Amino acid sequence: MIRHIVFFTARRPEDVEAIRSGLARLGEIPHASAFEVVANGKVDPMGNDVDVVVYAEFADEVALAAYKAHPIYAETTQRVRPLRELRYSADFRSTLC
Repeated sequence: MIRHIVFFTARRPEDVEAIRSGLARLGEIPHASAFEVVANGKVDPMGNDVDVVVYAEFADEVALAAYKAHPIYAETTQRVRPLRELRYSADFRSTLC
């Protein structure tokens, strides 16, 4: 299984919900076996810079590539990019399966 985790920071605090709701549309893409978008709970005493987290699971690299190639992915990127400051992404094969 491939785990896909993306962290976003908002340019302005008032844009956090627009980022979260915009990214939620990615859940309409059919290739993920699990998908969620959440606002960071900001309870870590060492750092709370991240505003929004996208978490998804894919059966394999082919499913992840299909997800990223889907038109909704491009539309969402165009919608969210002007609102975000930073985007950090990690894709890895889970050893927990």
